[in-house]
Amino acid sequence: MKEMNDAELLKSYMYSYNLESIFNEQILPHLSLYSFEQGELICSQGDPSEHLYLLVEGKVKIYTTSAEGKTLILSFKTPLELIGDIEYVQNINIINTVEAVSSVRMIGVHHRWLRKYGKDYAPLLQFLLDIITRKFAIKSNSMSFNLMYPVEVRLASYLLSVSFDKSDSLFNGQLSINIKDAANLIGTSYRHLNRVIGQFCAEGMIERSKGSILVKDREGLRAMANHNIYE
Repeated sequence: MKEMNDAELLKSYMYSYNLESIFNEQILPHLSLYSFEQGELICSQGDPSEHLYLLVEGKVKIYTTSAEGKTLILSFKTPLELIGDIEYVQNINIINTVEAVSSVRMIGVHHRWLRKYGKDYAPLLQFLLDIITRKFAIKSNSMSFNLMYPVEVRLASYLLSVSFDKSDSLFNGQLSINIKDAANLIGTSYRHLNRVIGQFCAEGMIERSKGSILVKDREGLRAMANHNIYE
């Protein structure tokens, strides 16, 4: 994580997403702009929650880890998104790990300033309510899709989610993939997922080599996915 001391860039993000209407004048001076590199952790499951982050550029993945060390990716997020909202409202530790899939920029504010100046500020509270309820609706839809759609559709959606970011032109389809993690996410077995990956390779949609996958036919994956269910 790197704090960016760029007041003009912060101001431009605030204007682009109309965030000045969400934060009152007392909170605004305490907002900071942060950058994260691809693969960097923004927050880790179980750690104390100290900041509320607003994702304003890039893509992140959100996942949870079991006591046995198994990882389950829950979703991928693009702007505008809140990270740490439930933890702030409930005053609890970080629920899930959040990792930068591409280069990421976030606006962050420490909880102490939110509690001091924003706990009774209606626009901020309404914003939190809107975001949190939307997350629950998306989660419900994703669970339904995982039950209703075949592995081919779920894998195509997963590959689209992890291999492209419209805000980063250099992030263009080459990715390292953990087959077990992907299998956990889309709710299938390691062996079945390997067979479907082989099918996609045979159809020319992807190319696999030494633990990495190159997406060769993005439109083919889009047609297969129909709905990008992991975003």
